[in-house]
Amino acid sequence: MIDPIVEIKQLNLSLVGGAGRVNILRSVDLQVVAGETVSIVGPSGAGKTSLLMVLSGLEQADSGLISVSGVDLRQLNEDELARFRRSQVGIVFQSFHLVPTMTALENVALPLEFAGVDDALDRAAEALAVTGLKQRQDHFPGQLSGGEQQRVALARAFVARPKLILADEPTGNLDRETGEMVMELLFGLQQEFGTTLILVTHDPQLAARCQRTVRMADGKFQPLAEAVA
Repeated sequence: MIDPIVEIKQLNLSLVGGAGRVNILRSVDLQVVAGETVSIVGPSGAGKTSLLMVLSGLEQADSGLISVSGVDLRQLNEDELARFRRSQVGIVFQSFHLVPTMTALENVALPLEFAGVDDALDRAAEALAVTGLKQRQDHFPGQLSGGEQQRVALARAFVARPKLILADEPTGNLDRETGEMVMELLFGLQQEFGTTLILVTHDPQLAARCQRTVRMADGKFQPLAEAVA
């Protein structure tokens, strides 16, 4: 049996808001093997994005096991989690999250520079060339279209060759044609590097491109046939 790269057991997450403490994730179990592509679907507020936040170490779970590449994330402090993200996880957000005062090249190089990589700019330039943005590397995010910004975000996510890519509605802010182009690039890079991909999406066609689809509702996974989209 292949050991999972992602292993989640009885994971619980609650957050405090204006209405008091709210249970976001409830006894979640999930295993993903290396190189697998998994889509997570379900209604808004189901906990999909929160699960990605926990997987990336950007949110701390209340209880349960969450292991990525054999590392128990609940045992790491903030500095250790930051180092873990730089080396193991690439994240693609719906809203791009590029630094507006940095060029495309500088944005892509940023995680490598944080990791102390000497040739960060050279590797960033190579990553941008793969995404078709070689001629745009000196442009700032505000000078790029939405599709170009998301391609910069993809280059940044893959530049350190992480074992796991987390993509949260990566086409949510793009038109259909541009979104399809970005998805072709995402899956092409995933296949080229054999990266594990966990993708949150509301698009059933996009979800179907993954090897496996799981559905969340009310903070937990449900059988596809029983859950309400």
